Amino acid sequence: MEEPQNSLPTDSHVIKTDALSIMTERNQPLAATVYRPQHTTKAAVMIAPATGIKRQFYHHFATYLATCGFGVVTFDNEGIGESLSTELPKCDASLISWGRHDLPAVLDALQDEFADTTYHIIGHSAGGQLIGLMPNYQTVQSVFNVACSSGQIKNMDMPYKLKAMGFMDAFIPLSSLVLGYTPADKIGMGEPLPRGVARQWREWCNGAGYIKTAFGHSIHTHFYDELSMPALWLGFSDDDIANSENMDDMIRVFTKMPVEKRFYTPQDFGLSRIGHMRYFSRRTHVKAPALWQMAVDWLEQQC
Repeated sequence: MEEPQNSLPTDSHVIKTDALSIMTERNQPLAATVYRPQHTTKAAVMIAPATGIKRQFYHHFATYLATCGFGVVTFDNEGIGESLSTELPKCDASLISWGRHDLPAVLDALQDEFADTTYHIIGHSAGGQLIGLMPNYQTVQSVFNVACSSGQIKNMDMPYKLKAMGFMDAFIPLSSLVLGYTPADKIGMGEPLPRGVARQWREWCNGAGYIKTAFGHSIHTHFYDELSMPALWLGFSDDDIANSENMDDMIRVFTKMPVEKRFYTPQDFGLSRIGHMRYFSRRTHVKAPALWQMAVDWLEQQC
């Protein structure tokens, strides 16, 4: 989708970016990009991506944060984009490995790149859901989650509910059986997904509380009952996935996290659509700059 070119502050061209390779405990290299503020770093931010979404999707948002004085790291999860280091059917990444290995490795790299500051997570969908698997969560000062929810299919409205059921209960198992992975890109659902990622995504969205479905089964150690940093969760009424009920369902999994939930309609900002993805759109920012400013205001309050 073509977007206007005047959506970022005029000094955005001075933001320096560096490519970074981050090694996880699984000995898997993750492709990442570092955004460096021109002057003093107010705080450092890790942008944790949605399922199957490449880091380039967050480029304009990350650039904006950097122009506002924040150091930023974006990355591709294992098996996604430039972090795919083998043939996709051979990739054994999972949602659990993303939370347990990828997120912690990137957080460590964020601290290496930006020393002597505070550290924050901006999570998009699964990026915010998985932070309770991070063993190094103690260094996170705050969380800002966008479109983060349990994604429970039973709580979705028609006709999207039928689409989700078809994707989860037919497309994922059949494609995994035939191809060894799920070509989610063919139906506009992000990048092709490793088999383990798609399988857990299906299981959790068909269960209760998303990742809570796996507690005591595939997950025996987690930190969802320990995270107590302040968090702002942002949702929109036209999001078919992260509707208000599914947001509440996910928030309940973080038993000690003090959450401020904000739920808006696109019309609150003069927009016709925001949905699950468009918060991070450059076009959305041009038309409704208050949306990205919310993240900046939150981060400045938590520094």
